[in-house]
Amino acid sequence: MLEKVEEFNMDKVIEEFEAVTKDAEKVQRETLKRILEENASAEYLLSLGLNGRTDPESFKACVPLATHKDLEPYINRMIDGDYSSILTGKPITSMSLSSGTTHGKPKYVPWNDELFVTTVQIYQTSFSYRNKEFPIENGKALTFIYSSKQFKTKGGLAAGTATTNVFRDSRYKSAMAALQSQCCSPEEVIFGADFHQSLYCHLLCGLIFREQVQLVSSTFAHSIVHAFRTFEQVWEELCNDIREGVLSSRVTVPSIRTAMSKILKPDPELANLIHKKCTGLSNWYGLIQELFPNAKYVYGIMTGSMEPYLKKLRHYAGEVPLVTSDYGSSEGWVGTNVNPKVPPELATYTVLPQIGYFEFIPLAENSYLCVDPKPVGLTEVRVGEEYEIVMTTPGGLYRYRLGDVVKVTGFHNSTPQLKFVRRSSLLLTVNIDKNTEKDLQLAVEAASNLLAEEKLEVVDYTSHVDLSKEPGHYVIFWEISGEASEDVLGECCNCLDKSFVDAGYTSSRKVNCIGALELRVVRRGTFQKILEHYLGLGAAVSQFKTPRCVGLTNAKVLHILNDNVVKNFVSNAFN
Repeated sequence: MLEKVEEFNMDKVIEEFEAVTKDAEKVQRETLKRILEENASAEYLLSLGLNGRTDPESFKACVPLATHKDLEPYINRMIDGDYSSILTGKPITSMSLSSGTTHGKPKYVPWNDELFVTTVQIYQTSFSYRNKEFPIENGKALTFIYSSKQFKTKGGLAAGTATTNVFRDSRYKSAMAALQSQCCSPEEVIFGADFHQSLYCHLLCGLIFREQVQLVSSTFAHSIVHAFRTFEQVWEELCNDIREGVLSSRVTVPSIRTAMSKILKPDPELANLIHKKCTGLSNWYGLIQELFPNAKYVYGIMTGSMEPYLKKLRHYAGEVPLVTSDYGSSEGWVGTNVNPKVPPELATYTVLPQIGYFEFIPLAENSYLCVDPKPVGLTEVRVGEEYEIVMTTPGGLYRYRLGDVVKVTGFHNSTPQLKFVRRSSLLLTVNIDKNTEKDLQLAVEAASNLLAEEKLEVVDYTSHVDLSKEPGHYVIFWEISGEASEDVLGECCNCLDKSFVDAGYTSSRKVNCIGALELRVVRRGTFQKILEHYLGLGAAVSQFKTPRCVGLTNAKVLHILNDNVVKNFVSNAFN
């Protein structure tokens, strides 16, 4: 692994990417060899009898497939201050925290210098291909990024979100300098302790530098939508700040106020222009292109759990293209988007064979129940088939079941291109039904079309399986943008119930083995409260993903939802 981040050269990065993807199998063997050599002294590998062997055959024979639960005892020892070679040869430098939205609490994942380098490799590769299609020259980026605080674990290790670990790395700024437009916002805003104040100042900085903004981005699509929903509420206050040259009293953090005072000067002409544009928009359509006339594209992760936000994001973007970014997780990176002009719904991710060792569990019917699944290698996957990803990373995860299901859509040279499908764990199930996050999304989209007739939309949604009484049933929580009629919401409830087309669900509903679906409408701001809850647990807003299924293990979130229900509907679709 590289000891330092090399100087960035776009043509060289593309050339190297093409080279490593032409013989992905060879590169995979070399990558595994490098990871195992660097970590040969790790207690975990020694205990499995690998004895220094680095070939894939020995590795698979000795090392079992693992989940986070399997590795948690080793990780907890590191958290508690054991600095011996536990999962890696060299000490872990810090811990990354997952968002916690999947399982109700954040997971700790080891982080080290090698993972930082793979992050830069991904960033450089995607930027190189993206900049060929959407060249940016001497512009600025309105980037809604927020670095949450790092804290010390019991044993003294620094811990924070994966993005925070990247942003706070001393090499980050130099590594990114050639990769992206200069961020509109000063570091004090990015590293601000209060998310709401940072967001307000991000928007203000974007407006001040509106002519120079060539890129609008965030880690996730949700963060961009959230930013412009906020803009709808505060735009007049922002205009007043620009007109007077005085920052709103809502910003109280001294370091942010000081940094903003160097940027914010009285500009009545700009304030009047923004005011005119905002009052001239119809339902905020094309807001981004009106505010930032030189924006080339909007960028962030827009697949998987972010797809439900695409409709609203397109509404704000107008004619400005949406480009989805790279595919990874708190545990490590998987692939990059080398076809940036493809719409996010059709986007695929090309696996970088040098950033980790990848295996794929074929997802035949009921394979998730298989006690001893047999993964295949990176170059052995078949186009059109679905697989669960297994990854081995430089950060001490070996044959780690990521929990993501992907579909192989093709190959770039000899490395596969993947489309994210869903999380492998079942989302909604009562009886023999199997409905995934994607199934839920499609059901919500179908039902929300009925709301569109009243010029309303679903702001956000989640679900719950209520087994408190027989028979169990699905509960869908909706936050909507205004007041809908009782009749329309009743129709929406029925439509949700009918839109789950899984045979196990429909057959079980017909014989009452699954009860009638329930739609609970929550008051405005409920999903903001859920966001605040996760921020309180240490998540970063730029990392936040709305949990699409809330179980009993997520009792606090379930309490927030149920405490804010204002209307309740029960389906009669199968009566």
